[in-house]
Amino acid sequence: MRKLLLAAAITASCCFSSAQAADYPSHPITFIVPFAAGGPIDALGRLLAERMGGILGQKIVVENVAGAGGSLGVGRAVRAAPDGYTISVGNWSTHVLNGAIYPLDYDLVKDLEPIALLPSSPQLIVARKDVPANNLGELISWLTSHPANVGTAGVGSAGHVSALLFQRETGAKLTFVHYRGAGPAMIDLVGGHIDVMFDQSANSLPHIRDGAIKAYAVTSQARLAAAPDIPTVDEAGLANFYIAVWYGLWAPKGTPGEVVAKLNSAAVEALRDSSLRERLAALGQDVPRPDQASPAALGALQAAEIAKWWPILKLANVKAE
Repeated sequence: MRKLLLAAAITASCCFSSAQAADYPSHPITFIVPFAAGGPIDALGRLLAERMGGILGQKIVVENVAGAGGSLGVGRAVRAAPDGYTISVGNWSTHVLNGAIYPLDYDLVKDLEPIALLPSSPQLIVARKDVPANNLGELISWLTSHPANVGTAGVGSAGHVSALLFQRETGAKLTFVHYRGAGPAMIDLVGGHIDVMFDQSANSLPHIRDGAIKAYAVTSQARLAAAPDIPTVDEAGLANFYIAVWYGLWAPKGTPGEVVAKLNSAAVEALRDSSLRERLAALGQDVPRPDQASPAALGALQAAEIAKWWPILKLANVKAE
């Protein structure tokens, strides 16, 4: 009898989930952005929320949950109901690097469902506008002889890891200043309160164009179409220093497959929008092809990046402060 009751309960639950998925979404969705407002991930999350909300027919609200390198915001999404109404907006840092740095009470792979791979962006090596260096070689020389403050979006963030690798490669003398997001860090760089940053192009380009900060190199093999005058790291003398920050959407584990499929379809459709693509291109972001944006593609990329970066971070003994 107990087995029959359990089977009936499971059947009813499946039917209920299927009905929920068929009606999805029936009320507003929340995007959890794990950093303070104003940074690149926040900007992307808001652009996507606007487009996807129109496609899905429901408002998407962006909630900024900053702290601990983004791990607090991801945890908030992990613990939400797996119904498709709370979505984690994340990137290479929050959904790969943090697993090797923070004592997380969740598993970045087992406790989340990949939804869609979003645009990726190389980083720019930038400095306050009055730093006395005119090219990357001069900047490296200055940083090896003058202790400098480097701003990051938090311990374990993409900018932090990039700066650690740069320090190891060049011998630069860097003091790390960790913020609750790239937005607040950039405010202090523009204000001259810190010296350098390894920052995503989406966050830096507007300030470079305004002359508020200096740019020395882009961490990719090709120059940015949006800023063709900035040399690559190879051209600037720091060969093979390639780092790209990719973004994605995840749902809590157990979210129905039909819901994940609807969210993926909406994300892919949003990224086809010509005006959105133009805005992203102007910020130096590369939009993946639809086949590259699938849940399986995001899951495979995340697993490969974990296998690559976790040993590097553990060898460097990078830990949360």
